[in-house]
Amino acid sequence: MSNSEIVQGTLVVGRISAVFGVRGWVKVMSFTEQASKIFDYQPWLVDRQGSLQSIQVDEWKSHGDGLVAHLKGIDDRDVARSWCQTDIRVETALLPELNDSDFYWHQLEKLAVYNHFENTVQRLGVVTSLLETGANDVIVVAGDADSIDRRERLIPYSQQYVLNIDLGSQRIDVAWDPDF
Repeated sequence: MSNSEIVQGTLVVGRISAVFGVRGWVKVMSFTEQASKIFDYQPWLVDRQGSLQSIQVDEWKSHGDGLVAHLKGIDDRDVARSWCQTDIRVETALLPELNDSDFYWHQLEKLAVYNHFENTVQRLGVVTSLLETGANDVIVVAGDADSIDRRERLIPYSQQYVLNIDLGSQRIDVAWDPDF
């Protein structure tokens, strides 16, 4: 998952973008790897006027290149509009357990990155985000006050470059030429 922001034990998994039709349906942008998986995580929590409110989807379907959903108990276009332009959050406890070698993107963000290059270990910075590139994902690492410099580096998320991820130590070890 990308676009991950954790607030109060929740994770952003999508966005209600616009109304669809006149009977309470809305367009949904999914940030999950398989777009339709967003409907597996319910209830949705939506920030409305400064507080998270729960809402459920009672029906959904693919429409063109996107998704549309009916919000349970909402059968009016104007009421549905009041839910638009809001992020869809779910409790992180609803996410499926992963194997020990798999991680959600939000778990990697803010981890310190240490480079093992030419028999030295140097801090490169912290993970600020991840990018999908097609061939493989990329870790975006920004230099910080404790790193060798303040440069931003893009490191392929592959076994060739990522040596170890330790969530307990909040650390990722990589093998990367720091001049690249």
